Amino acid sequence: MSDVAHLIRERADDGDRVALRFEDESRSWAELTQACATRAGYLLATLDRSAPCHVGVLLDNTPEMVSWLGAAALTGDAIVGINPTRRGAELARDVTHTDCQLIVTETRHRELLDGLDLGPASGRVIDVDTPEYSDLLSTHAHAAMPTGEVDPTGIYLLLFTSGTSGAPKACILSQGRLHRMCSMFAAGQELGPDDVMYCTMPLFHSNAIVTCFVPWLLSGAQLVLRRKFSASGFLPDVRRYGVTYFNYVGKPLSYILATPEQGDDADNTLTRVFGNEAADLDIARFGERFGCVVGDGYGSTEGGANIIRTPDMPKGALGVGPEGMGTCILDPDTGDECPPARFDDAGHLLNPEEAIGEIVSKHGDKIFEGYYKNDEANAQRVHDGWYWTGDLGYRDEEGWFYFAGRDFEWLRVDGENFAAAPVERILARHPDVVLATIYAVPDEVVGDQVMAALELTPGSTFDPAAFDEFLDNQADLGTKWSPRYVRVVATLPITETQKILKRQLRNERWNGDSPNTVGIWWRAHKGASLQPMTDADRADLRARFEARGRLEQLERV
Repeated sequence: MSDVAHLIRERADDGDRVALRFEDESRSWAELTQACATRAGYLLATLDRSAPCHVGVLLDNTPEMVSWLGAAALTGDAIVGINPTRRGAELARDVTHTDCQLIVTETRHRELLDGLDLGPASGRVIDVDTPEYSDLLSTHAHAAMPTGEVDPTGIYLLLFTSGTSGAPKACILSQGRLHRMCSMFAAGQELGPDDVMYCTMPLFHSNAIVTCFVPWLLSGAQLVLRRKFSASGFLPDVRRYGVTYFNYVGKPLSYILATPEQGDDADNTLTRVFGNEAADLDIARFGERFGCVVGDGYGSTEGGANIIRTPDMPKGALGVGPEGMGTCILDPDTGDECPPARFDDAGHLLNPEEAIGEIVSKHGDKIFEGYYKNDEANAQRVHDGWYWTGDLGYRDEEGWFYFAGRDFEWLRVDGENFAAAPVERILARHPDVVLATIYAVPDEVVGDQVMAALELTPGSTFDPAAFDEFLDNQADLGTKWSPRYVRVVATLPITETQKILKRQLRNERWNGDSPNTVGIWWRAHKGASLQPMTDADRADLRARFEARGRLEQLERV
């Protein structure tokens, strides 16, 4: 059977073998699968079967989260992953848009829902850490495991895209698709019952589901849950639980590498790590420091396209497209394939305007299952029979793919178009930089200027002269790429899935009133050195915008 429900039923036979560990708790497979059956009994007795049977979960990575994921799989119902960083009307919109009948949460998140119109779920919110919750489930405490067949193509999960710009979309994942994808992934990672898998990425996001939760069920390994990711807690947890596998998305490797290095860091049980969107330098440094193999790939919640890393790929590349997927780089305006990228001896991309296009899979439409109640977004992703990722990339003459940023991460400076990602990779080389991000801010005359936001290693201070010298020494830094504005922050704003909130940074621009900001530096004119930006500088810059009739550019999001 190719569904998640079947995997849970199989694991019930593993009896007293340890399935899950959380803080000081330990649960056997028998206990865990019974917890899933109990909650499945509650769902079967409670949900209105004439309406969409969707359950919103607003939970951290806890045994309850896993139990509800298992319950919905057994009943063929759908789990809606609710992001605890959402607030007010936006949070209410997520709940009502996905037709939740019931919300499962815990007291630490309960106040986020207070006073909101939750549609069909209004008045149907249960807190898992209250005495009332135990009473609620008591009737079903010994419920038998549901044995009815579930539709492997039906909606199992509605997982919101990260929402770094615009309203997040609820992506559909079926049990059948997850079973197929994760079976190949678990086999490729050689996961088995002796492994200990460490899950700190949020289970309301696809990374934790696809690279941890379902592979855990497939392999019968132990799962170690942590409520939220902690860089300082990473290595102690690995040693405490005997972790062999860790998954990530976004910037966790950077944060872990920023912790003080110890001579015995490689003395641990970790053997392999897999994730998405780590910097090349971090992938290599992490593997060396902690004595493990790090695999990083390109993919998305939608699943319509992926790119595979190989040991022989060029520096900075994403990898190659999987066989049979027809992955390519197309001009989004014409649909024509973009010419191969050309580089100079320093590795600088010589033809960005013609080589950079959208990453497209000519067969990804057969994998993508759509966004819930969003025909417009579906049409953007799938048209002309192909799956369009919305991500920018380029490909060299040998067929290697390179990431160039999201579809909103173009910059146009002095008439030259370029993408943010290559510049970010260069800034990440600086020894004091933990995280670097690049984004466009308006130029007072025309087009854009480059702004960087940097998070530095603990104890480091920003030296503008040394930073300028570093930039001058980067042979592959394009002539228009050097940041005119630099914001140094205590911590970069990130989503729950460790992705940088560029939209927020773009909105803040060079305003200096953010409590998270350490300082802002700028170049008063082209070719000038970086210098601290003062309130007088900001006033003068605003006057320049006004003189050019471009004040409206400062109001745009």
